[in-house]
Amino acid sequence: MKKQIILRKVSQKAVSVKAPISSPVFNTTIQFQVSGTVTDANGSPLPGASILEKGTTNGVQSDFDGNFSIELSDENATLVVSYIGFAEKEIVVNGQATVNVQLEESAQGLDEVVVVGYGVKKKATITGAISTVEGEEFDKSPVTNFSNSFAGRVSGLTVVTRSGEPGSDNSTIRIRGSNTLGDNSPLIVIDGIPNRDMNRLNPANIENITVLKDASAAIYGAQAANGVILITTKRGVEGKPEITVNVNTGLSSPTVLPNMADAATYAQMINELYAYDGIEPKYSEEDILRYRDGSDPWKYPNTDWYDETMKSEALMQTSSLELRGGSESLKYFVSVGTRYQDGIYKNSATSYNQTDFRSNLDGKISDNINLSIDISGRQENRNYPTRSAGTIFSMLMRSYPTTNAYWPNGLNGPDIANGNNPVVITTKQSGYNRIIDYVFQSNVKLNITFPWAKGLSFTGNVAYDKNIQNRKLWEKPWDLYTWDEETLDENDLPFLVKSQRGFPSPQLRQEMEDGKKVTINALLNYERSFSEKHNLGILLGSERLSGDQMNFWAFRKQFVSTTIDELFAGGENEKDNSGEASTSARLNYFGRVNYDFLNKYLFEFVWRYDGSYIFSEDQRFGFFPGVSLGWIASQENFWNNNLSFINYFKLRGSWGKTGNDRIDPYQFNSSYGFGTRNYVFGDEEKVLEELRVGNPNVTWEVANQFNIGLDGAIFESKLNFSMDYFYNYRTDILWQRNASVPQSTGLILPRENIGEVVNQGFDFLIGYNNSIGEFRYNLSLNGGYSNNHIKFWDETPGVPEYQRSTGRPMNAELNYNAIGVFEDQASLESYPHWEGAGPGDVIFEDVNEDGVIDGLDRVRSEKTEEPTFSGGLNMNLDWKNFYTSILFQWATGAERYSYVEFQGESGNYFAKDANGRWTEENPSATKARPWNRYFGYWRDQRNTYWLQNADYLRLKNLVIGYNLGGLEEVKKAGFEDFRIYFSGNNLITFDKLDDFDPESTSSNAYPLNKIYNLGISLTF
Repeated sequence: MKKQIILRKVSQKAVSVKAPISSPVFNTTIQFQVSGTVTDANGSPLPGASILEKGTTNGVQSDFDGNFSIELSDENATLVVSYIGFAEKEIVVNGQATVNVQLEESAQGLDEVVVVGYGVKKKATITGAISTVEGEEFDKSPVTNFSNSFAGRVSGLTVVTRSGEPGSDNSTIRIRGSNTLGDNSPLIVIDGIPNRDMNRLNPANIENITVLKDASAAIYGAQAANGVILITTKRGVEGKPEITVNVNTGLSSPTVLPNMADAATYAQMINELYAYDGIEPKYSEEDILRYRDGSDPWKYPNTDWYDETMKSEALMQTSSLELRGGSESLKYFVSVGTRYQDGIYKNSATSYNQTDFRSNLDGKISDNINLSIDISGRQENRNYPTRSAGTIFSMLMRSYPTTNAYWPNGLNGPDIANGNNPVVITTKQSGYNRIIDYVFQSNVKLNITFPWAKGLSFTGNVAYDKNIQNRKLWEKPWDLYTWDEETLDENDLPFLVKSQRGFPSPQLRQEMEDGKKVTINALLNYERSFSEKHNLGILLGSERLSGDQMNFWAFRKQFVSTTIDELFAGGENEKDNSGEASTSARLNYFGRVNYDFLNKYLFEFVWRYDGSYIFSEDQRFGFFPGVSLGWIASQENFWNNNLSFINYFKLRGSWGKTGNDRIDPYQFNSSYGFGTRNYVFGDEEKVLEELRVGNPNVTWEVANQFNIGLDGAIFESKLNFSMDYFYNYRTDILWQRNASVPQSTGLILPRENIGEVVNQGFDFLIGYNNSIGEFRYNLSLNGGYSNNHIKFWDETPGVPEYQRSTGRPMNAELNYNAIGVFEDQASLESYPHWEGAGPGDVIFEDVNEDGVIDGLDRVRSEKTEEPTFSGGLNMNLDWKNFYTSILFQWATGAERYSYVEFQGESGNYFAKDANGRWTEENPSATKARPWNRYFGYWRDQRNTYWLQNADYLRLKNLVIGYNLGGLEEVKKAGFEDFRIYFSGNNLITFDKLDDFDPESTSSNAYPLNKIYNLGISLTF
């Protein structure tokens, strides 16, 4: 493919476009001026292309229409033109007023540099299973939690968000599914520093993200068994200062809320429940009629508790200000940002607010010495009511539609239990739970190249991270009002009795946590090419990580007033306090060897010798190697002669051994602690109790990871693809032998390295780029499938094969198989059933066909709450100044257990369970009769009646915008870029669930958010 630049002479009055590539060199003599347009093979402009005068720092970028203007020091100068995803090209001007140049698109942007462990590599020479995504993709999602923007964007990455509560909405991320019975979280590395938290990063600060999925992660050793996510933040570039302002304002609402039965239906179901138990009806026909017609809101309300408690939408706001630029001697990127998210409750006590800053500076001390200083920090303010989200949403489902949230005169209504009236406990009437986190992160990086040893360089990093958290839980009594449904006041209105709920008096608990981490590493890097055939890279490094953490809390109650919420104002009786501390340390030695011959035969070896404080001295260090091979077949002569329509094709294979030390520390020792059984012999004496029996042989989990993959591009590199198959075998998983050792022994056994798990599957990425006239489009489809099973762990001997967990997915549950509902007494007597069963009850399958329904009829499920196949379809479309981005995301293979305990006399029913339920008048129903709490065999025994398919397809992200940057009026106003846009998140969901989001697993969880956002972005 050919790309074209049209250069033509312009007058001295021409307006220059922006030049972020570099600042002009002031001692350069300007002799010649040219202008032009950067286009692709179809004549479409390439905005942001780099045009640089070779041998100087004089350069510019093309504008939105691909136009540029540059002053050259020589009419015979050479222009170096580059653009992401296209091969760089040099053009000799030769005094021409107009020059046409066409750039050739490079297959998959193979000249791009990709961040890997402790370094960077050309994409073409990568031999491992690595996925990369540019930071601008994540910035499209209007969310306040960075992890919420990952779903559907990276192949092989499973991302689920269980809660949408502001400040408590971290997504669960799995690289190629789950591989261990323990912690499956990946290692997060930010700007080269491991174990930093990514959830509250500002997406506008992200340059790119790399995911290491196979042996390439072995360089991180004992923390890399679950994969590694490398996050790189933006840095300065040579050029004039560039200021970017982003402002977003949005509204969030729940993706779905439960639809509960109305008052009349609930009353009817309670009557049916009573009749089933031979009890007189609680509600008369007149009562039910009044609940339905709303004629008496005092005595016969029809309360929609979700509507009374929750707003239709809540405010969200994000903003950022960036300064980027620099010279050859100093480059800088500085950013400040704010994020705010309100809770969905009316008069909400819930909110999240964040202020963050980042400064990345790169200085050139001399020709061979460079110094970088990175500083970032943020303050996170979380505000919650005194009741947790779990309690609130449990009470919302439990609250009777036959009681008032507020009385018609506006006073608080009664509670359902323990003072919990949802319209009250979501506000500050009960006090507040205030959490403030201060996060400071820094890194000083020194890079030295040795001119006397070509290709040899040294890099040293010192990072210091500090975290402080202050929490203040102020709980005070609140007032509710009840009515006996008879007594009236002097105005013939119901006489409401005020009563105090919650606590006898105000009480306060304050907590403080203080922690720090220090990371020091030194890297020696050697890169050389020999005879233009052999390319060698060697990395040797050592890293030391240390940290400590402490916390302290104090508690007082019996405050005489709610006016002063400080500890000194509390009573002296029943006050309490405590604290604890911990320390950690790791020491590692690692390395990497890269070699390629003729850029087509590729080899990589990585290793890490890892030491962890978690294990005893004899087991403290482990060796974790990884090796990978690659072959770029498309560079062979036979390929070009016979398969030239495939522009690029590479085969890859890898094996690696990584570790997992994410377990409780010091399990090699028996542990002791102060028990609750204190004795008094004159003075109080504390008793030291053994809490855990030690295992001196406890050691790492070991992950053997096998991967084979291929990368390719066809149709003049317009269609590119990458596919991988993996097989992970995890051994030495820590687990206890509780199942095979009878409880009657009284033994408290230590964890042992006995577990084994196999996880295998595939992931893929397919992309297509093209343009039709001024319409440009980029389509990509990614997905990942993983299927794990337990190969060995401690399991009760003698259980039937269909109940064994060995050979089935981790965390798979035992269920009775529900096969219908008993229609009548005849159907009940014709099939084995649980003792006490009756018409309208759920039928359990007699799995072993012994004529008895008991524990041997439970069957182990083949599914869990975790999806096995997930992915995304991403579409980026541009036409003239309009642009749009559409992301569909899906997940399949998960199931959701939707049992809710507090129903019947203790709470309301779901409308879906009420509609079409079994009654004597409707005996052929597929839904069971009304039930009461957990009473009844099909309520207190886990069974498939409550299991639901959690597969879904979601319009995860949508952006529709207009770029005014190409308008002449905007350019004259001094703006380089000016965009206005609408964006949304979780806009449409296709699933089979009625009352809950398919990503949530708890009926009491704060709902996920659907977001509508308007934004503006200015660059000048």
